[in-house]
Amino acid sequence: MYDFDVIVIGAGPGGYPAAIRAAQLGKKTAIVEKEAFGGTCLNWGCIPTKTLIASAERYHHAAHSEAFGVNVKGLSFDYAKMIARKADVVAKLSGGVQGLLKSNGVEMIKGAARFEGPNRLSVVQPDGNTRWLTAASIIIAAGSDSAMPGFLPKDKRVMDSRAFLDLTELPKKLLILGGGVIGCEFACMAAVLGSKVTVVEMLEDIVMVLDRDVRRVLRKRMESLGIEILTGAPLANIAVKKDAVTGTYKDQTLEGDVLLVAVGRKPNTAALDLARAGVKADERGTIPVDAHCRTNIASIFAIGDLVAGSIQLAHAATQQGVTAAEAAAGLKSKVEKVCPSCIFTSPEIGLAGLSEAKAQQLGIAVKTVAFPFSALGKAMAAGETDGFVKWIADPVTGQVLGAQVIGCHATELISEAAQAIRNELTVDEVGGTIHCHPTLSEAWMEAAHAFHNACIHLPKR
Repeated sequence: MYDFDVIVIGAGPGGYPAAIRAAQLGKKTAIVEKEAFGGTCLNWGCIPTKTLIASAERYHHAAHSEAFGVNVKGLSFDYAKMIARKADVVAKLSGGVQGLLKSNGVEMIKGAARFEGPNRLSVVQPDGNTRWLTAASIIIAAGSDSAMPGFLPKDKRVMDSRAFLDLTELPKKLLILGGGVIGCEFACMAAVLGSKVTVVEMLEDIVMVLDRDVRRVLRKRMESLGIEILTGAPLANIAVKKDAVTGTYKDQTLEGDVLLVAVGRKPNTAALDLARAGVKADERGTIPVDAHCRTNIASIFAIGDLVAGSIQLAHAATQQGVTAAEAAAGLKSKVEKVCPSCIFTSPEIGLAGLSEAKAQQLGIAVKTVAFPFSALGKAMAAGETDGFVKWIADPVTGQVLGAQVIGCHATELISEAAQAIRNELTVDEVGGTIHCHPTLSEAWMEAAHAFHNACIHLPKR
């Protein structure tokens, strides 16, 4: 009756796992991608930014190695070579995605998809021809694009993160509009490599998803890198000159070689013509779904950045993609509620579950306990003593409800906390688990002991 059992629109970190999982479950599957396999995350987001951040970290460590007895002379960096390495990593991973799809028997179709009905798509292919497809189930995984407000000048010096990643020369002066995750990650990377960076955020502080004590550590480190952070007012009167971009913050005039716009993302739903399939979207263009990622149309699912209320993270999209594929195959899978987040600033940050600020907002009583990296042998040995781990727990039962960590390898450390939250562990169960020494992960155990004021490696309160 249909050409395919499942068609996935978009081959990003949500789409290609959805297609692979559907194929694993015996479904005849196709995936439609209008640009590059791997989507924004692999091609213009997570992977390229983290590749550049890794290069910046190598340079930073070399520049500050004398304390470790390592003397480096004539230190320099080649940003064009960093960009070339980034492109090589992206190409290898994108090819790997296509290899995985092929090995699972998924038909890969290049082109831009549009709904013609709840089970029918038209796909405009690169050669201009249109291919018509039908499927019993369709999974929308079209992702999102950088938001570029209409008041901004249309000029090559005003760019989103995707365009910035294509620069072969690092700007000497970088002006960033937006102090969220993306803006701060780029700010840290550029500042480590010597750019004079200014971040303007109209909210009261940067990265407001974080608890105040975590933001405090991040801001202090960013400022130590020479980053100027301006909050609580917008960047106004933005204009492009011959060789610069200017703007005003309160009564201060700012200038940069380029303006990097990092004010959020918008869903890629407009071109899909959802109304033709009867799929409902909200005023932002995002799509409401149930716990199985099903839209209001039973045969259509939606995952990733374009889902209403969804956290915009690659690993969240991946889990949703697997859930949608299994639901399309008749299984009763549901989206996981506990999804950790990771931020690749300097220092790194990880968070999972309930934040202290959110608990206060909801009127939920919690007790927080923390342990600083400065008290860890491994952190001292590595010269990475900034930051701490923090548990947010029920004050009576000790059940861990949330966690935040800022410091060295925080993005690796947060997964242990997410596992504890998901499995409803208590601080006693975490603290009673032997952790290897000397490691950074010991901080979780020590912080758990602090719940009962029984922390071995902190002075008694």
